[in-house]
Amino acid sequence: MIRIRPTVRRLAAVAAAGGLLALASCSSSTTPGALAAGDTFVVATAGEPDTLNPVLNYGVDGASLIFDGLVARDAQNRLVPGLAAELPTVSADGRTVTAKLRDGVVFHDGTALTAADVVFTYRTVLDPKVDSTLRSDLEMLESVEAPDPDTVVFRLRYAYAPFLQRLALGIVPARALSGQDVDRAEFNRRPVGTGPYQMESWTPGDRLVLTANDRYFDGRPTNRRLVVAFVADDNIRAQRMRAGEFDVAELAPKLAAGFDGRAGYRVERVPTADYRGVMLPMGNPVTADPAIRRALNLAVDRAAMVAGVLGGAGEPAYGPVPPTSEYAEPAVTGKPTADPVAATALLDAAGWRAGAGGIRARDGRPARFTLMYPASDSLRKELALAVTADAKKVGIEITPEGLTWDAIDPRLNSDALIMGYGTPYDPDFVSYKLFGSRFAGQGYFNPGHYKSTVVDQALQQGRDQSDPAQRKAAYSTFQKQLAADVPWVYLSYLQHTYVLRDSIDGVVPRVEPHEHDVANSLWWNINTWTRR
Repeated sequence: MIRIRPTVRRLAAVAAAGGLLALASCSSSTTPGALAAGDTFVVATAGEPDTLNPVLNYGVDGASLIFDGLVARDAQNRLVPGLAAELPTVSADGRTVTAKLRDGVVFHDGTALTAADVVFTYRTVLDPKVDSTLRSDLEMLESVEAPDPDTVVFRLRYAYAPFLQRLALGIVPARALSGQDVDRAEFNRRPVGTGPYQMESWTPGDRLVLTANDRYFDGRPTNRRLVVAFVADDNIRAQRMRAGEFDVAELAPKLAAGFDGRAGYRVERVPTADYRGVMLPMGNPVTADPAIRRALNLAVDRAAMVAGVLGGAGEPAYGPVPPTSEYAEPAVTGKPTADPVAATALLDAAGWRAGAGGIRARDGRPARFTLMYPASDSLRKELALAVTADAKKVGIEITPEGLTWDAIDPRLNSDALIMGYGTPYDPDFVSYKLFGSRFAGQGYFNPGHYKSTVVDQALQQGRDQSDPAQRKAAYSTFQKQLAADVPWVYLSYLQHTYVLRDSIDGVVPRVEPHEHDVANSLWWNINTWTRR
């Protein structure tokens, strides 16, 4: 069974690291002017990856710092050439895509990149013996060939409009993984790529240390070393930022707000397609009831959550396609404030009657369930508490419970969970697996076992069609059916909040997806950052 979490796995120890503090101290002592040789940036994030192999789901949308794809994304998330000399060409029928490689690109070990490496990467994802969660992302791919060392040809089973976006996948060297058990290869922890940084060391639960790749095809990095500190607990991460250990730290909105106006720091609030919501499992007789789900959707006060829990760093959410997307369906939006009158009427009509303590029941079953959240995530905890308070007002009793991911895993089909996902790229990404019936119960792909023939058909049509109008109609149907069934109660789209030393220049925020740890974070272009 595929196991993937709504954020990357948190391996997670939070003990202070003396060596890391020493690195940070060196970094902060740099004199004004040009960046000193050997300078180090230290960034802190909550999430730690399970692997550093793109084939196994590391940095698949680009900006991984270690690898490059055939294409990359600029500051506006537009596709630009990466390892390809120019954007790949698409045939008139949409089923043949041809990429020409840049000249002179080498891997970190000095070996030349060739089309054979690209072919190997994509064939490995498609290999059923490899436990790649990306295989279903490439269902449209029939074959990939290298007619010569500089050319790659992808042949598709059907036209797939966003295929070029799938070419952001990092390319691995064939010689390093050929003939190996890819799932257990040493490469997964000591990778070799073509990116601006190369591997120095990885201490699980503590840090990843990367050094500059001076042969990087897009220019030598302006800083010599990068340390990514893994600190799962939000409050500890904030404390260590205040102590001067980090140059940049991702923080929950309220914690980041504590640095506003603080000398030596600045706060970046980055727009995202990253949503939070309550996943309601169909294996629980209370949360499986449509009346409970719809009433809870009416009862939550999204405006209050954005103002209070997020400190204004976000906006109300009603579905998985962000409002900024051309595919967003306006008809699915609701009221940002709670409507307890409508929620109460809906429950009354469904036979959920108020009983002792105001908690509703039907046929002897109380309207009661558990809402899980990862204990180290202060934002999800606050959202869980807010949902609990709103639900109580309409007679639904929720018990919030903070757990480790390992404790959450076996309870996904019986207990609700504060989850997060989201992508600014194409609606096919994420939603196809998250709501498709055939993915039900595959870890965090459709963990609540939601099944809808209408949704399945719409999602399939969305990826099968190349015509923009037909795709938009398919995703409109998908969003409307999801809003009617309420397998999730969407709460908010976040702004990702980061605290930085105010001496850092070159920071370019761009709209971020849900996952933003080592890859796709504010430091996506850190190889060009400098200090004053």
